[in-house]
Amino acid sequence: KPACSIESFKAVSDVYSPLSGTVVEVNTEVSMDPGVVNRDPYGKGWLFKLKPERLEEEIKLLLKPEEYRRLIEGLSDA
Repeated sequence: KPACSIESFKAVSDVYSPLSGTVVEVNTEVSMDPGVVNRDPYGKGWLFKLKPERLEEEIKLLLKPEEYRRLIEGLSDA
């Protein structure tokens, strides 16, 4: 199930966590200033904090940055 949703002028998109677990904190400041997600996604624009349930096994399944880049570039070619 989605961890949260992001709304833009054109659509509402669900955001899924890359790991299973429990959301332990939500950045409520993003709802007051949604543009911070675009301006500072790795700083003040975080969405939620997660307490992972199966970190050791799931972390091995995550894509490396270069793998994710290739995936996204392949989708934009479609």
